[in-house]
Amino acid sequence: MAKLDKKDLKKGWLWWQFWAMSTLSYEKLEANGFAHSMIPVAEKLYGKGTKEYAKCLERHSVFYNTEPQTGSIVNGIVASLEEKRSEGEEISDDMIHSVKSSLMGPIAGIGDSLVQGILIPILLSIAMSISASGNPLGVVFYIVCYLAIILSVSYWLYLKGYKLGLSAADLLVGENSNRLKKAFSILGTMVVGGLAASFVYLNTVIEFANESAGTTFNVQATLDSFFPGLLGLLSVLLCYYLINKKGWKSNKVLIFLIVLAAVGVLLGIF
Repeated sequence: MAKLDKKDLKKGWLWWQFWAMSTLSYEKLEANGFAHSMIPVAEKLYGKGTKEYAKCLERHSVFYNTEPQTGSIVNGIVASLEEKRSEGEEISDDMIHSVKSSLMGPIAGIGDSLVQGILIPILLSIAMSISASGNPLGVVFYIVCYLAIILSVSYWLYLKGYKLGLSAADLLVGENSNRLKKAFSILGTMVVGGLAASFVYLNTVIEFANESAGTTFNVQATLDSFFPGLLGLLSVLLCYYLINKKGWKSNKVLIFLIVLAAVGVLLGIF
């Protein structure tokens, strides 16, 4: 029976990376991208144009959605299952569907926390610091570092999924899942807090004159004397409250901040 080699696995991984989200729809989301990534695997295991080849692609054309980079471990696991199935092991369609549907949710949560909540903010904060003075290398730094990290991790997870099979899920889900999510959540909060402190500035120009004493009470200087960046922190907390507690969309919050800033300037507050 045909066995998958490194070339087949690399091709399957590349096709997932390039086309995972190329044909998104509300009905199937990433299903077509997943099926497309299985073409090299199906060709090697079942032969192009055969009945089993068609069944394999149909099997992977059902609803699927997860975070694409960390989700590559699922592709590796499924490639391993398809290989065992081609060798005669009793692996049903339902079993493969169950593996995909049970893993895509937990892995999406971990992947989103890791990639969008930690990796991207950290790289962007470094890149913005580099580019703050007009240096274009900040953009280059972000693109190169992001691709290097994300592609390396994604490829490693794909191969790990293929090598370990179903046991590979223990890397990201199972008992470790909640601890990983909590750790990523804490680290992500720290990163966002650091970004807010570094890049969110809000100062007030309000002053109170004491004519009898000939002095002026500067509100901003007073705030900075015991809590530097307090107004910036309050603005971040306000945005958090509006988005997470009041259910506002980010665009609505942005418009609100623009209006608030304009009114504040006109009234001589900011």
